[in-house]
Amino acid sequence: MTLHKRGFTQKLLHCAAVASLGLLPLYGQAASAEKPGQGVAVTPIFPSIAEERFRGELAMAGLRELGYEVKEPKETEYATMMLALSYGDADFSVHLWDKLHDTFYKKAGGDDTMVKAGDVIPGVLQGYLIDKKTADAHNIKYLTDLKKPEIAKLFDTNGDGKADLTGCNPGWGCELVIDHHMKAYDLEKSVSHNRGSYFALMADTIARYKEGQPILYFTWVPQWIAGVLVEGQDVVWLEVPHTDLPGGDNTVNTSFNGKNLGFAVDTVKAVLNKDFAEENPAALKFLSLVQITTDDESAQNLKMQNGENSTADIERHAAEWVAAHREQFDAWLAASRAAAN
Repeated sequence: MTLHKRGFTQKLLHCAAVASLGLLPLYGQAASAEKPGQGVAVTPIFPSIAEERFRGELAMAGLRELGYEVKEPKETEYATMMLALSYGDADFSVHLWDKLHDTFYKKAGGDDTMVKAGDVIPGVLQGYLIDKKTADAHNIKYLTDLKKPEIAKLFDTNGDGKADLTGCNPGWGCELVIDHHMKAYDLEKSVSHNRGSYFALMADTIARYKEGQPILYFTWVPQWIAGVLVEGQDVVWLEVPHTDLPGGDNTVNTSFNGKNLGFAVDTVKAVLNKDFAEENPAALKFLSLVQITTDDESAQNLKMQNGENSTADIERHAAEWVAAHREQFDAWLAASRAAAN
């Protein structure tokens, strides 16, 4: 090849390279518009309660569709979860009970280091229940009825004369509220707060109910227990005489269907590390929009209780929910992509 031809060929190659490089930003913009999270790794953090994984799978599914590389979630207790989010050891969770976990949130840094984003599950409930048969037979309506020795003895499972309340795991927000209630309502001498592995304790409680024995327990909705011990049919909520919560803010709504349950009628929120939220507007927007009902999660939890309880099962349940709500899910994704521009 002559020098002249070689120079001409090199010029052609150079022009072709420049032309293709000029096209790259266009293709890059198209890809980033559809997947604004591409190239960004995200670390979720969830509680170690398998029954609460479902809502997390829905959040992760959306973030993946936005291009984020979603890591395997870390699992821990709620107070530690807030610390991890505050310090940037994790990026988001969808498990913050706005009122119940407020102490954990504030102690970990609060709004200075984290961002609350949207209502993942509105209208979540907590409270104390007893079996309807015993409630009707002895006209038990209030938690404070347990101060009467003859009422407390009905729920005594170990012979010490005190009512045995199936309570919370150590380290859960509800543990703090129950312990506060025992003091506030003068129940420490008549009620034992039995704490430990909640679902193991509840398995014993349900077994006692099936044997026809009186039961007294704490629970929350949504979850599968509400589908096994049905309120109004099998069990009834106990009222408290007045609202009395740790921290002293007794102005929050604690009433449901005309009964004061003693716990804030709450909302489960998404919460993000503040730096991550500021750097990832698409993720922040999606997590502010994703929402399910208490019935959605309770129904999924009941599937788990009936044997569909592996991680693969929960992932499938989430995929089925997305498929059934595809139009809504796509609207959330579209809004999240728009927020990235």
